[in-house]
Amino acid sequence: MASLNRFLWLQRRLVRLRNLYYVKIWGMDLHPTVIMSMTAKLDLTHPSGVHIGAYSYVAFGASILSHDMTRRLKVDTVIGECSFIGARSIIMPGVRIGSHCIVAAGAVVTKDVPDNSIVAGNPAKIIESGIRTDKWGVLLVQTPKSDPKAIGA
Repeated sequence: MASLNRFLWLQRRLVRLRNLYYVKIWGMDLHPTVIMSMTAKLDLTHPSGVHIGAYSYVAFGASILSHDMTRRLKVDTVIGECSFIGARSIIMPGVRIGSHCIVAAGAVVTKDVPDNSIVAGNPAKIIESGIRTDKWGVLLVQTPKSDPKAIGA
């Protein structure tokens, strides 16, 4: 059976065109290196309020909001560099997600997330801090510091 990976070039080109459309037509602030699933949802009611930093990844079904009709708010929602937004997560209006962050699948982010953090849950809570990520929010494995007592003790 043939792999669908042979069409990866087409998917990447479509994503690039979609990002260009969001930036040029809708006025969103998306860095050219952002990768988004074709099913990711960005707020078109207040598009100039969506800001996504370099080398960030938005997975399928994720929603990034920048307005709240019930409170008549139009605010900026910011995602930092090298961050990963998990599948079907929701980023509420006005939230700032720091650089090098990971938002778990299905999380509902209602408050700001500091740099180098992993958040999960509804509402999202910090489950780990001090992490390091590479491009597109890929978690870099941190080697534990060796304990001198554990060596030959």
